[in-house]
Amino acid sequence: MLKFYTINAVALTVFLLLLMAGYFGNVPIWIYVLLIFLWFIVTAIGSFQMKWNYHFDSLHSNKNSPENWVAITFDDGPHPEFTPKVLKLLEAHNAKATFFLIGKNAENHPEIVKEILEKGHSIGNHSFSHSKQFGFFKKDKIVLELKQANAIVKKITGLEMKLFRPPFGVTNPNIKKALLQFPLNSIGWSKRSWDTTSLPQKTIINRITKNLQKGDIILLHDSSQKSVEVLEQLLLFLRTNHLQPVCVDQLLEISPYA
Repeated sequence: MLKFYTINAVALTVFLLLLMAGYFGNVPIWIYVLLIFLWFIVTAIGSFQMKWNYHFDSLHSNKNSPENWVAITFDDGPHPEFTPKVLKLLEAHNAKATFFLIGKNAENHPEIVKEILEKGHSIGNHSFSHSKQFGFFKKDKIVLELKQANAIVKKITGLEMKLFRPPFGVTNPNIKKALLQFPLNSIGWSKRSWDTTSLPQKTIINRITKNLQKGDIILLHDSSQKSVEVLEQLLLFLRTNHLQPVCVDQLLEISPYA
């Protein structure tokens, strides 16, 4: 798999070779432009494709699980209207899940955070603000975001979260540097539903269930009625196919709290 520092090293080596070639002959400027363009494209894709582990390693599945387990994860909550509906559905199907909480939402709805844990689910850090500019934050700002979210949840629950999912699944060197200051495991996914888009429910459920296997981690959101309805169909599919939803930390055999 491609890595940021490997790509940088290769690009720099090629650039220096081009400079040497240019010293002894003529290297067209467009070759330099092409090199920079290719580096930019690879880095941009790597930053938005969390599965690449381009900037830092994340856990995306556990295909070696001895059980028929999958993990359903929810981002962007807790939501006062939709998270309770999600919890009722999970309870009705004897399913466990993991909720990656936005700190400010947890602060506004502490009773829902407590209910999530009381129902036997696990929780993780999804930043304090979930700002659209998160991918452009400096390291210190990211550290502050993660500390704020952890502090809020610890005040509510007494637990220090060790699971983290970057907002929008964006990764970069600043997030990597920030994570070094925490005992946080970055959690990705192997099945992205795109349930926050305008895609119809049928398309979304087909995206999730196509080639779904034990060990997969599914990304959903507890922030819309459409996602709730997708969840209901998904739980029925899992029951029919003898797949048991468990917390992501159980699937990955890691600790969710410090």
